[in-house]
Amino acid sequence: MLVSSSVATWTDCGSSSNYPLCTMAFFHSKLRSSFLRMEPFTVSFLPSSEFLKLSSFHSFQHSDLKLRHSFKSRTTPRMSRQPHELVITNEYPQNADFPRNYSRKEKKPFPIPIVELRRAARERFKKSKGQPKGRAPPPKNGLLVQCLVPLAYDVFNARITLINNLKKLLKVVPVHACGWCNELHVGPEGHPFKSCKGKHATLRKGLHQWTNAAVEDVLVPIEAYHLYDPLGKRIKHEERFSIPRIPAVMELCIQAGVYVSEYPTKRRRKPIIRIGKREFVDADESDLPDPVPEVPLKPLLTELPISKAVAPANEEEKTLLAEETLQAWEKMRKGAKKLMQMYRVRVCGYCPEVHVGHSGHKAQNCGAHKHQQRNGQHGWQSAVLDDLIPPRYVWHVPDVDGPPLRRELRNFYGQAPAVVEICVQAGAAVPDQYKSTMRLDIGIPSSVKEAEMVV
Repeated sequence: MLVSSSVATWTDCGSSSNYPLCTMAFFHSKLRSSFLRMEPFTVSFLPSSEFLKLSSFHSFQHSDLKLRHSFKSRTTPRMSRQPHELVITNEYPQNADFPRNYSRKEKKPFPIPIVELRRAARERFKKSKGQPKGRAPPPKNGLLVQCLVPLAYDVFNARITLINNLKKLLKVVPVHACGWCNELHVGPEGHPFKSCKGKHATLRKGLHQWTNAAVEDVLVPIEAYHLYDPLGKRIKHEERFSIPRIPAVMELCIQAGVYVSEYPTKRRRKPIIRIGKREFVDADESDLPDPVPEVPLKPLLTELPISKAVAPANEEEKTLLAEETLQAWEKMRKGAKKLMQMYRVRVCGYCPEVHVGHSGHKAQNCGAHKHQQRNGQHGWQSAVLDDLIPPRYVWHVPDVDGPPLRRELRNFYGQAPAVVEICVQAGAAVPDQYKSTMRLDIGIPSSVKEAEMVV
C-alpha cells in the first residue's frame, strides 16, 4: 500500500473587514506511476471558513482523498500574512501501470530479492549464535494455528460463493474468451486489439477469435497435490498419479484447519520432536484421551451445477448479486493472503505449478522453457497471492451502452480483474484499490484526430 502526500502553502491576502477570495496554484512535478499524480489546480477559500471546496475538480471525483488543513477562523491584520498548510493524502495511487506479463522464456522474479534473503539469513545466524534453540511455533511443529481456523472456513465458503455467483452473472453479463489464447473480454462484443499470441496468430494478424467464456476462464483453475501429512516426505515422481489434485485454495484451507471428509489429513495434538535438521518423530499421544471425531466448525457450502444456477430476474437483483460477488472476491483474496503468511505456498519460477507445503514436490512435470536442462524438475520459490489466485486482467469498458472500444484509442483505456469488471458492469461500485489501473479519471477522445492532439 502506497501513501503519497503533498503539502502546499499559501498566504491570506484578505483583511478582517474585507474577505476577497484568495487563490493558490499547486504544481506537481512528473512522478513515477507508483506515486500519486496530480495536475495543477486552484483552491479557493474564505478566511472565516474552515471548509475547502474541491468537489468541482475532475481529478478528485474518482479518488479517495483525505484533506487536512489547519487555520483559525478568527483573523486579524497581524495574522493575515500567516501561511497555512494543506495536506492531501491518498491511500491508493491515482494512476498505476498495468501488471506486467512475463514471457514463457522469462523466469518469475523472487518476491524478496535473493540478496535480501541472504542478508536476513546472516542476521538470523548472528543472533542465534550462542543462543539456545527455541521451539518451533505452529504450524512448523505440526499443530494448527487456532486463530486462523475460522478464517480458513470463511475463505473456503467465499470461494464457493464466488463460483456460484459467477455462474449466475455469466448468464446476464456477456463475457468473451479467445479460442486460441487465454485473453478475455467483458462486454457486448470482443475488443479489436491485435494482441493474440496463440496458434496461427500471424495468419489472423493478431486478431482474436471470440467465443463464449465459462467460469473456468474467469477463475483460473490452479490445482495442487493434496497432502495427508503436510510435514511428511516429499512427493516423488513415481507418486504423481496416485495422489489426488484439488484446487490450491481448497488445499490451503484444509491445511489451515478446514475439515473435508473426502480429503482427510493428519491432525496432531502434540508438537513434533525434532531429531535432526529434516528428521522428526511424532510425540506420544497415548496419555491423551481418545480423539473426538472431527466435524466442520462451520457449515461448508457446495458448488451448484450450471443447470441449477438461476440468473437474476431484474436489475435490482443483478446489482445485489454483483455486490455479493465482489465481496466474496475480496474476502477470498484477503483471507488467502493472511493464510499464506503462516502456511507456506510454493510456486515454480518457470510454470504456474503451485504446491502448498513446506517444500515443493519432486514430480518432474515442468514443461516450461528449457525444462530439459532441469530434467523436468520445478524451480520452487515463495509464491505471492497472484500465483495462488490469478486475477486475469481485462480491458475496462467505460460505457457498456456506448460505442465499442477503438483500436486507435488503446492507450486511453484501463484494465481491471475479470471478476471486478463483471461485477462493475452488473451494477456494483468500483473498489478503490482497482481505480488506479481502470483509469477512470482519464478523458477518452471522441475521435482519432482528437487523440493525436493529446500531448
